[in-house]
Amino acid sequence: MRRTDRTNYAGAQADSVKKVEAIIKPFKLDEVKEALHEVGVSGITVTEAKGFGRQKGHTELYRGAEYVVDFLPKVKLEVVVPSETVDRVIEAIVNAAQTGRIGDGKIFVSPIETAIRIRTGEQNADAI
Repeated sequence: MRRTDRTNYAGAQADSVKKVEAIIKPFKLDEVKEALHEVGVSGITVTEAKGFGRQKGHTELYRGAEYVVDFLPKVKLEVVVPSETVDRVIEAIVNAAQTGRIGDGKIFVSPIETAIRIRTGEQNADAI
């Protein structure tokens, strides 16, 4: 079904959707991906990232010289889900990504004003 009319997409909030962003340790990616699949998440976006928080990096020794590595490798996951599944998604990420050590990461949840599937023109919950 192809959309031919010029619908105003902005502000069409018939179905509430949220974006869950998680910044995790790279070696936890497979576990988190599997946990998200188990709670019904059908798609994720993964981006390699570098950053630091309270841990402020660490020092390493290279050829006898000490230097500071302040941007640590991380992975950023982005998932857009219906609002009613956000709690299950967060719980799945926390359970799969948590090591109990500093640098486990962060999760951010944001409202999505509108989501549109380009191929069909479906919007919001239907688009994800």
